[in-house]
Amino acid sequence: MHPVILGIAVGTQLVVQVSGDIPNFNLEKACKVLSEKADQGYRDCLNGEKSARQQLATIWFSYSASIRAQCTGESVALGMNSALDLLTCLQMKDNAGAHASSSSKPAAGTKPPN
Repeated sequence: MHPVILGIAVGTQLVVQVSGDIPNFNLEKACKVLSEKADQGYRDCLNGEKSARQQLATIWFSYSASIRAQCTGESVALGMNSALDLLTCLQMKDNAGAHASSSSKPAAGTKPPN
């Protein structure tokens, strides 16, 4: 990993683990950049980001500090700084965990190995 990106990721993890708060990304700046690079309109982007931020406020502390730090670090390292990206990361962690726990169960009618 590039030293600058590593520094950002590690620094972000330390800040998140200490404060525990939802990162305060500059939503307006993120939407301006995204609206210039994609067909998504600025207002649509801003509405989506604000909605994601509200959802994060209700679920943020239900995740471990390490998962919050990991998702925040990934968002910052990718240059996204997006509440929607952060929310998506957390949801993907949920889906991965649900998939892992369901795939570890033996199929119906089979015996677990001894």
